[in-house]
Amino acid sequence: MTQNLDERYGRTPAHRARMRLLAILAAVGVGVVVVAWVVWVGLIGPSASLEAKDVGFGELTETSIEVRWQLTAPAGAEVSCSVKAVSEKHAVIGWRVVEVEPSEQTTRLLRATLRTSEPAVGGAVHRCWITGSEAADAVPGDLS
Repeated sequence: MTQNLDERYGRTPAHRARMRLLAILAAVGVGVVVVAWVVWVGLIGPSASLEAKDVGFGELTETSIEVRWQLTAPAGAEVSCSVKAVSEKHAVIGWRVVEVEPSEQTTRLLRATLRTSEPAVGGAVHRCWITGSEAADAVPGDLS
C-alpha cells in the first residue's frame, strides 16, 4: 500500500534524483554569477575613483559665499566640480563650475567663492567629473 501511494504522489527515487540534480545546477548557476560579479567589480570595473565631500561654507557678504570641499581624484587627473549655494527656502541662488588643476596629491582641500542673488544659508559641492584625456576612460561620479 505504501509503495502505491509513493508512486501516486511522485515520491519515487527518480523524482528525488531529478530534484537533487536541479538543486545542484541552481547552486552552480548562482556560484557562477557571484564569481562573475566579483571579477567584474574588482578587476574589470572603472579604475578611476572620484569622491567629493563637503567640508563647510562661510558667508563672506550678503551676495557671496565661500564653499569648501575635499576632493579625492586620481593623481594627475583634470577634474571639474560644480558648486552651489542655497537660500533659506533651499533654492539654488549661486552656481559655479570650478576647474581643478591636475596634481600629484590624490586628496586635496579646495575652496571656491560664489556670487549669490540673495543671502545664502548653505553651500555644497554638487558633482565632480574627470575632464581632459582621462575622461574617456572614467565614469563621472554622481556626488549629489
